Amino acid sequence: MGQQKISKTLYEKIFDSHIVSMNANGNALLYIDRHLIHEVTSPQAFESLRINRRHVRRADLTLATSDHNVPTTSRKDLDENSYMRDGQSRLQCRTLEQNAKKHGIRYFGLNSANQGIVHVIGPELGFTLPGMTIVCGDSHTSTHGAFGALAFGIGTSEVEHVLATQTLISTRLKNMKVQVEGQLSSCVTSKDIILYTIKTISAAGGTGMVIEFSGSTIRSLSMESRMSLCNMSVEAGAKAGLISPDQTTLEYLKGRPLVSKDPVEWERAAYYWSTFKSDPDARFDEVVQIDATDITPHVTWGTSPDQVVSITDVVPHISQNMDTRAREAHIRALEYMNLQPGTAMHDIKIDKVFIGSCTNARLEDLRAAARILQGAYVAPGIKLALAVPGSGLVKAAAEREGLDLIFKRAGFEWREAGCSLCVGLNEDMLLPTERCASTSNRNFEDRQGAGGRTHLMSPVMAAAAAIQGSLTDARLLPQGPSRPVLLHTAEIILPIVPEISDTEASGVGMSLENNAPKPLAEGFSRISTRESQPISSSQKFHDWKGMMVPLNRSNVDTDCIIPKQFLKAVGRDGFDKGLFYYLRHPSRSGGPEEDPSFALNKPQYTGASILLVTGENFGCGSSREHAVWALQSWGFRCVLAPSFGDIFYNNSFQTGLLPVRITSSSLLRELVVEAEACREIVVDLLTQKIYRGENKTLLGTFLVEEHYRKALLSGFDSISNTLQFKEAIEMFEGRVKGETPWLQSLPLLKDTMVKGGSFGKKDPLDW
Repeated sequence: MGQQKISKTLYEKIFDSHIVSMNANGNALLYIDRHLIHEVTSPQAFESLRINRRHVRRADLTLATSDHNVPTTSRKDLDENSYMRDGQSRLQCRTLEQNAKKHGIRYFGLNSANQGIVHVIGPELGFTLPGMTIVCGDSHTSTHGAFGALAFGIGTSEVEHVLATQTLISTRLKNMKVQVEGQLSSCVTSKDIILYTIKTISAAGGTGMVIEFSGSTIRSLSMESRMSLCNMSVEAGAKAGLISPDQTTLEYLKGRPLVSKDPVEWERAAYYWSTFKSDPDARFDEVVQIDATDITPHVTWGTSPDQVVSITDVVPHISQNMDTRAREAHIRALEYMNLQPGTAMHDIKIDKVFIGSCTNARLEDLRAAARILQGAYVAPGIKLALAVPGSGLVKAAAEREGLDLIFKRAGFEWREAGCSLCVGLNEDMLLPTERCASTSNRNFEDRQGAGGRTHLMSPVMAAAAAIQGSLTDARLLPQGPSRPVLLHTAEIILPIVPEISDTEASGVGMSLENNAPKPLAEGFSRISTRESQPISSSQKFHDWKGMMVPLNRSNVDTDCIIPKQFLKAVGRDGFDKGLFYYLRHPSRSGGPEEDPSFALNKPQYTGASILLVTGENFGCGSSREHAVWALQSWGFRCVLAPSFGDIFYNNSFQTGLLPVRITSSSLLRELVVEAEACREIVVDLLTQKIYRGENKTLLGTFLVEEHYRKALLSGFDSISNTLQFKEAIEMFEGRVKGETPWLQSLPLLKDTMVKGGSFGKKDPLDW
């Protein structure tokens, strides 16, 4: 009798096909096919490589671009010394360029025709392919899952790990299937599908899972719509989002610059990709059924992606069924957004409009918005309307179709490629109290600017809001032939890549002169009396005795833990200045005023080294390891919470911070009593028990995954440990080179080190 075939999900098939080694505890060393890097989360990784005298293992499988910090104003007659006025931003971009040159990594800087948002340029160049593993120091790496690739965000320590080994240590996640059936109504897009899904399962509903989107509705979507859908799967708490590759996928990929042109190899690859789909009887840990006809245009009203309603609804009232933390979160959101329950969504006036981000800045998104804007003009009350293409290639394609003229005639500013107003790390941001209709992915407090208020929606809805000056149901505006868009609508827009010059190949080559970082927050003093603690990636943790400081909030995102303006450093130290910055200084006025009611500002908690969070989903949001560094710099060695965001949880172990899941409600209540009494406790990782500090009375137990536990107890360097598997990694690469040559065939960069700080004249990629 033959061996019985084991049914697998799409996620399990990709995971299993990338295992280099597996230990008895089920921890896998996964091979990483593609690595994307940008300027914000990579400098510390490269610096650590330098200190430890390590090199980038597979520069040919890595792609770099500057996107978060870069200005999006015109780059005509670009002057490299004056264009990026912020010294810290300039330093980060320049550091990325230097690191790319040193290690032979392809880098697209500001002068490159291919520069853009990292999750836009990867797919459009064919760097992203089905069945592969893809990582980036950015949580929205989940975007690439639209191609049937296992793609997820990682922290800086894991960026370093991939650079050095081309692998990651990983454990299997659970599987969730979101099945959407039926036909979408007019003006309903994939952005509405994901917002509706997040409303259904909550912002933490996918924690510890990979979400596979399936059903007739998903199959009918274009690749660009699928990317928008998978992009925001992380906002539902999931590690990644996945969609099985199909004919739509193949049609998008064929002819892309980094996709094989050999017809035999293409056919072989296409057949291989077709195997990456869940078996009919594969088991999912959770299944969510959605009827597409139930989905209407959706808009967020609050400060979490799951605080979202249909545009035809009202701002929700506080329900009697809410638990205490949910009620508090609802009240905080209403206060921050300055909204009253019962207010009709279409009565909410806006100040600014943003069409862009890695969620909705592709050609399809710009076309959809242009169809609404054709022949119209932004309302008089709109202070600023931005249309920001996701890449230089998207911008060029849109201009060939005349989309830029439609946006300009409607009163929008037509910008260069970049993250722009999504993250507020550059010059595009909201002022306090300004309200924005945004196509981005996060509506967290202060995300788009201190005190700014964000409403998430689709490009169609954002365009409609621009015309009306308030949140608007786009279905009520003229559609179809009455608003033609002057463009051709080819199904596949292939990049037209000009000959790459010396400057374009390397980017701007910005001067290091006068780039000394400005103070992160001039005039503000740190509450903590301790000095900023240096961070070590190999700190041991056996047990820890300390006082707890309570934080009574749910869904504390990494933007809240450390706001974006503190992310521009290229080192790992000093981030305590930004820890919970707007909770400590809620006025957001630029002054040193502190909130005496916030726990970290209370004198009795000075010196506390354990953070006790009573709400779930602590550390959700972005992949920024800076959030962990900020907690450590303040002096925290342990965080106790009911649950954590997946990436934050993993990042904590990478740097020696112990995150402990408190799953017992009775234990959580006891810990709150101890914290409010300012009594010390002992968190013992060896025995996985928590004691009262004064008499070692047992308070409760906890569980930490064994590989994380051993790593902290021993304090070992995970890269050194992985390098012991060098032969296994080489054997894996040798095998896949024969089986899937299209994954290992990207040419190495050569002759990139030249005097003057620019790449060589001949571009190794003959595009």
